[in-house]
Amino acid sequence: MQGIILFAHGARDPGWAKPFLEIRDRVRARRPGTEVELAFLELMQPLLPDTVHCLASRGARAITIFPIFMAQGGHLKKDLPRIVEELRAEIPGITITIETAVGDVPEILESIAAWVVDRAR
Repeated sequence: MQGIILFAHGARDPGWAKPFLEIRDRVRARRPGTEVELAFLELMQPLLPDTVHCLASRGARAITIFPIFMAQGGHLKKDLPRIVEELRAEIPGITITIETAVGDVPEILESIAAWVVDRAR
């Protein structure tokens, strides 16, 4: 089984997670049969390690993490690779891959730019 984890930073305000939950629900609707979860680095639950362990316990052998971050800061350059290496050591036989941050995807940047141009009348 394949798993997808949308990975976000987390915040103290519970309402902050609303757009991420919406993205998760949209991905789930488009990928029936794939386990799609949302996980956080800190401040919110579930945390990434808990989510990986949960998916692995449900039979996922391959998990792709999609960082929903606008830029490659310290969390993506240092924290995420460290967490993933620890998880690989804890769960033998699982393949965990990390996609690029959404802020590094040209199509997403183009969509944001187009939205700004359309709104700036």
